[in-house]
Amino acid sequence: HTFLDSAKSCDKTSFYCGQQHEGKETHLYEYLDEVDDELICHICLQPLLKPMDTPCGHTYCFYCLSNFLKDQDFCPVDRQYLEFEQCRPSSLLVRNLLDKLTVMCPHYAECQQQMQRCELQPHLHNRCPAFRRLKEEAEKRKRPSWNELKGRRGDGGMTGDAKLSATLSRNPTRDQPEPGLINPAFEESEEDNTPLRSSLVAETIVVELLREEPEQDLGLRIVGGKNTPLGNIVIQEIIRDSIAACDGRLAPGDHILEVNDVSLASVPHSRAIAVLRHPSLVRLTVMQEKGFNPQCNTHCNQTPVLHVTLVKSHRSEPLGIKLIRKSEFSGVVILDLLPGGLAAKDGKLRNNDKVLAINGHDLRHGTPESAAHIIQTSEMRVNFVVMRTADTVEDGGNVREGQHARARRAPDPQYFRRQSTYIKDPPSGFSFQEKNVSLKKEPRHSLGITIAGGRDCRSRLPVYITSVQPVGCLHREGYIKRGDILLSINGVDLTQLTYKEAVSVLKAETAQSQVELCVIQTHSEDPEEDSESSNKDEVVYTEDPREDHHNWTPQWTRWLGLPSHMHWCRDIVLQKTNNESWGFSIVGGYEESHGQQQPFFIKTIVPGTPAHFDGRLKCGDEIVAVNGATTVGMKNNSLIPMLKLQKNRVTLTVVSWPGTLV
Repeated sequence: HTFLDSAKSCDKTSFYCGQQHEGKETHLYEYLDEVDDELICHICLQPLLKPMDTPCGHTYCFYCLSNFLKDQDFCPVDRQYLEFEQCRPSSLLVRNLLDKLTVMCPHYAECQQQMQRCELQPHLHNRCPAFRRLKEEAEKRKRPSWNELKGRRGDGGMTGDAKLSATLSRNPTRDQPEPGLINPAFEESEEDNTPLRSSLVAETIVVELLREEPEQDLGLRIVGGKNTPLGNIVIQEIIRDSIAACDGRLAPGDHILEVNDVSLASVPHSRAIAVLRHPSLVRLTVMQEKGFNPQCNTHCNQTPVLHVTLVKSHRSEPLGIKLIRKSEFSGVVILDLLPGGLAAKDGKLRNNDKVLAINGHDLRHGTPESAAHIIQTSEMRVNFVVMRTADTVEDGGNVREGQHARARRAPDPQYFRRQSTYIKDPPSGFSFQEKNVSLKKEPRHSLGITIAGGRDCRSRLPVYITSVQPVGCLHREGYIKRGDILLSINGVDLTQLTYKEAVSVLKAETAQSQVELCVIQTHSEDPEEDSESSNKDEVVYTEDPREDHHNWTPQWTRWLGLPSHMHWCRDIVLQKTNNESWGFSIVGGYEESHGQQQPFFIKTIVPGTPAHFDGRLKCGDEIVAVNGATTVGMKNNSLIPMLKLQKNRVTLTVVSWPGTLV
C-alpha cells in the first residue's frame, strides 16, 4: 500500500490505520515481514482484521465476511451454506498474534517509526506529527457547528435562540451551542479582564465496538432522547472492564449522533436503546468535547494533568511503581513508589496520581495488568500522563504549589442520605400513577416477584420489581408489572428501607392470607417508551441484582416520571480559584412560550474544568437547588447569573438516576 502524503486530501483517511480507504472497508497496513498464510484472509488476501470463524472452520476479516454474505449465502472457500449470525470472533490467541505483527507508520518518511499493529492507532493520535497535522486540517474542514447539529436533531431542539444569538455575537470565536443550552461552562466573566480560554475544541469521531456474544453489553450507560429535556443521546458512564472501557476512546459526556449510519438526532430514548443493543458490530459516530483549546491559557486553574517521562538505564530496569485499582472509579492509580526506585528518585510522580495514559495507550479505563505490560515492553523512555487531584499530598504532608487554594473535598456524611424536599412535577411528557392491589392467597404461596434497589444500593434507588413470575398469584391478576416501584405492603412503608430490610418485610407480610400492595407506575407520552416497559417477563432474575450490571433495571426515562418525594438528593460542592467557568452546561427551566416547567438537567461536563475534576456530577443529573435556593419555577435565563455570582464555591443539590445500560 502506498504511503499517504500530507498534501493529499484527508477526506478518506482512516483515523484508525492512517491510510485512505472507504469507511466500511478493512484497514490498510504496511507490514515489515512476511505473514504466515494461516493469518491471511481468503477474501482480501491481507492479514486478518477482527477475525471471524465460520462453523466450517475458516477465518475471514469481519468486514470482508459481512460484505460477502450480503450478496451470497455460502462460505467463500468450501461453499457450504453460511449465515453471518453463525460466525463467532476468533480466539484471543489468534487476535493477539495478529496484534503483534510489525507495521510501519504510513508517514514513515517523516516519523521513522515501526511498531506492533495494535500500537499504530495510539501512535498516530499521540506521537505522529504528520498524522496530527492531517487530522487538524480535516477537523477544521469537517467539524460540525452546533447549528448543524441542531439541524440533524430536527424537532429535538429547545428554545432560547434569541438569547444565545446575542451571547454568541459577543463571543464570535466560540462554537455555537445548541438552542436552549445554558452554558455556565462557557460564559465569560464581565469583571475579568484577563484573556479567557477562547474556545472549546469539539470533534466528531467514529468508534467501532464488537460484541463477542450477541447479548453482551457494550458497557455504556445512556441518558437523553428527543422525548426528554436533554434532546441528544449522551453517554453518562462507562462500565469498568466492559467492551467500551477496553476500547478506551469513548468517555462520559460524548453525544452519540449515529449508530451504524442510523441517526439518533430525533429519536426517543427507547428507540436509541434498541438500535444500540441489536448488532454485533456497533459503529458509533460521536461528538466529543475535548476541553478548551490548548493554545489558550490552560494553566489558569492549575489543571492537575501532568506529563512525566522516566528514562531507564536499560530496557528491563523496573520503575519501582505499584499500581492498583480503586473501587470508587475506573482506571489505574499509583499506590506507592518504592524507595530507591527510578520513579521515586525522579520525584515527579506521587502516590494517588491517576494514570491517564502510558506511552500513548489510553488507560482511563485500563487495568494495573495492562499498564504493567506497557511499561515492561517499552523502550528506554516511559511517558506518563497522570491526573493529580487537589487532595493529593506528598508523604511529607506538603501540598504542591498552586494547589493550596483548592480545598480538599471532605467526606460528605449526607452523601445520598436526604429525601428531596423540593416539590416539583415530573418533566413534560412523563407522569406517575399510584395503584393499590388487594388479594387473598394461601399463606405458603409466593407472590411470585423479585425485587432490586433499596436505599443502600449505589444510586439509592427505591425498591422496584424486576420480574413477575408466571407461577405467582400477582401474575394471574396482571395488576403488577416489571418496573413498578413498591411503596408499601400491608401498610408497612418500603420507601426508606435497604434491600435486605425490604426482603425481610416482604417475606413476613406475604405469609399472611390477605396482602395489600401499594405501587407507583410511571408513564411516558411516547408510545415506544410505554410499550418497552410493558414487555413480558421472559427472563427469571437473581434475587440480589443490586450491583450486577447484567440484571434488568428500568430505563433511565422511567425514573423521570417518579414524584419528587421519591427522589433522594445529594449536595455537590464545587470550588475554583479564579474566574474560570464551572464546567457544565444545562438544559431546562420555565419556558414562557410553551407555558411549561422543565427541570434543569446537566447536559455536558467539559474536560479540564472544576466539574470534570470533581468527578461527581454526571450527564443527566437533575439540579433541584443552587446554594439551597430551589430551581423549581426558575426561567432558563435566570440560572446563569445565579451561578456567575458564585465566585469560588457553589453547592448544587442534584438528583442522579442511573442511565440505561447497553
